[in-house]
Amino acid sequence: MAKVSIVMGSDSDMPVMSKAADILNKFGIEYEMRIISAHREPDIFFEYAKSAKDRGVKVIIAGAGKAAHLPGMCAALFEGPVIGIPMKTSDLGGVDSLYSIVQMPSGIPVATVAINGGMNAGILAAKILATNDESLASKLADYSKEMKDGVVAKDDKLQSEGYEAFL
Repeated sequence: MAKVSIVMGSDSDMPVMSKAADILNKFGIEYEMRIISAHREPDIFFEYAKSAKDRGVKVIIAGAGKAAHLPGMCAALFEGPVIGIPMKTSDLGGVDSLYSIVQMPSGIPVATVAINGGMNAGILAAKILATNDESLASKLADYSKEMKDGVVAKDDKLQSEGYEAFL
């Protein structure tokens, strides 16, 4: 049973949304992935969002560009947490999407990551699930240590070999 649902309005969002899936795969978190437009097929979207809890979904990650209604509509219909990923757009660079997602009305919150922040959306979903899962919390702690060790190793290389080693 999927614990996370990844939803996007268009297949053009797949490069960003797949980064969330990659992180969920890394942590062994089951997920479903859908392409559903809140504007072009509202009946299908409503059924998707309203039935998410019954499908075992605990967190929805929703990516959207431009007017970016998908995350907010998910939050309006789904009882659990929703993470919005604003997509970079050709018109306004994704700032339009970002503003649409972060400016939700009181009572309908959407956690929002950076423009094209698929990886962080996956990590945030894992952290939400880890509040009730010690094994997952341990995996996240190991992941954080790996990131720290990577930065320390790069600094050690810089200190011993100089910046030329990175060129």
